[in-house]
Amino acid sequence: MSDAGFMALALEQARKGEGRTHPNPAVGAVVVKGGRVVGRGFHEKAGAPHAEVMALREAGRRARGATLYSSLEPCNHHGRTPPCVDAVLSAGIRRVVVGSFDPNPLVSGRGLRRLRRAGVEVVTRVLQEEADGLNGPFFKFMRTGLPWVTLKAAITADGKLATANGDSKWITGAPARLQVHQLRDRVDAVLVGAGTVDADDPQLTARIPGGRNPLRVVLDSSLRLPPARRVFAPDALTVVATAAKEGTARAKRLHAVGVDTWHLPEGEGGVALEPLLRKLAAAGQLHLLVEGGAEVYTSFLRAGLVDEVQLYVAPRLLGTPGMGWVGELGVGRMADALQFRMAALERVGEDARVTLRPAVPFAARGERR
Repeated sequence: MSDAGFMALALEQARKGEGRTHPNPAVGAVVVKGGRVVGRGFHEKAGAPHAEVMALREAGRRARGATLYSSLEPCNHHGRTPPCVDAVLSAGIRRVVVGSFDPNPLVSGRGLRRLRRAGVEVVTRVLQEEADGLNGPFFKFMRTGLPWVTLKAAITADGKLATANGDSKWITGAPARLQVHQLRDRVDAVLVGAGTVDADDPQLTARIPGGRNPLRVVLDSSLRLPPARRVFAPDALTVVATAAKEGTARAKRLHAVGVDTWHLPEGEGGVALEPLLRKLAAAGQLHLLVEGGAEVYTSFLRAGLVDEVQLYVAPRLLGTPGMGWVGELGVGRMADALQFRMAALERVGEDARVTLRPAVPFAARGERR
């Protein structure tokens, strides 16, 4: 098998930890000797042994003279665990193949340089695009201090979120809805606006076996929502992002049912989004799923804060005056349209999932400020 084939196995390992390792990246590793995999490992959670260490432990003495494939370059610093480079050198690994370079300034090529100085052959950029894509949230946070923002919407083929009277259950079929629950299980936080809570009274939980509920974030500029809504139930943590003053009676009613309020500056049409994103990132929430509604989608798109759009498109038509999924973006000419690229297209039951990425990624527009 080629280096790319073994790296694909390391990426399979890394995906086992996806959504569980924050604020660390998801990493997988395999140890190969004589063309056979003799050790596998992945990073399970922050504070647990890193993928390389897990794979080397499984390989044992067979690691001497072997090749280590790691989806991310090994670390060379003391954090909550010892440096992975120490374990690689102690095991007698002859060759190291990596996918991604780590943007963390504490790592950033230092481990690879130490391996080379010790006589270990190092090969880089194997399946780098796939490896980088696995850790988009971590990479963006390291470069900008902001979380990765995935905007998800279920729409009809003519781009409608609901009928004119607000009926939206259900646009897509059961397989698409199951995928959304799986997505919630992998992200750190999920966000909706007060209008969506009013219209749909969602739970925003990951209702799958063994699922992990994300932090629920509700944009409610004036704290108008009552505490009886399902999104405020104690089955998951919830915060309300608001531009209202602290200490109000409405805030106290939410606090009484265990809901925190984040009082933030006011922005265009409501809560200022970038301060909210920075607060989420500071709290270790590196992947935010935005689930609606149209005003919220529009605000994120206008602010240029979207890293990925996932549209679940159902083979249905509502026509006018159905509710469109995005509002005024300030585009007067086709040449000024927001530019995306098609990252993936997948059939999900009778529906389609379209994944779009900005033509110019947000993380590439400037380094951490």
